Amino acid sequence: MTLSIRPARPGEAGLVLSFVRELAEYEKLLHEVVASEDDIAESLFGESPRVFCDIAEWDGEPVGFALWFYTYSTFRGRHGIWLEDLFVRSGQRGRGIGKALMAQLAKRCVDEDLPRLAWWVLNWNEPSRVFYRSIGAKAQDEWTVKRLEGEALAKLGAAG
Repeated sequence: MTLSIRPARPGEAGLVLSFVRELAEYEKLLHEVVASEDDIAESLFGESPRVFCDIAEWDGEPVGFALWFYTYSTFRGRHGIWLEDLFVRSGQRGRGIGKALMAQLAKRCVDEDLPRLAWWVLNWNEPSRVFYRSIGAKAQDEWTVKRLEGEALAKLGAAG
């Protein structure tokens, strides 16, 4: 049994979208997924990609993914990585695949002199919270996430 992690390749937008949908289903948020395969293909493989994806394979079979992009910290004066999605299919969990995906991103941070790797985790998702604590992640409880979307976003945008 072998594990490998590699970048997503052109032509794999459908695979990435299937992982996104499986993650959304697990998070009870499938109803919020409106991305299409074309959206994913353009984002990952278009002329100027701004998001990246690592695919985990177990014995050559895709079993998980990490979708991420670069952020910037004015306090640090350097970029970091934001992990948007991390997912391992349920039948493959417990084999170190999630940890390997995280280690790959941590290695990228070290290699590129990026001071931080950050992400969100749902408050109710205790298995993931336990996993993240086990790799040394610290909760950033002093911050509250805010989101502007839909009508409120359009209204504010029209004012600009």
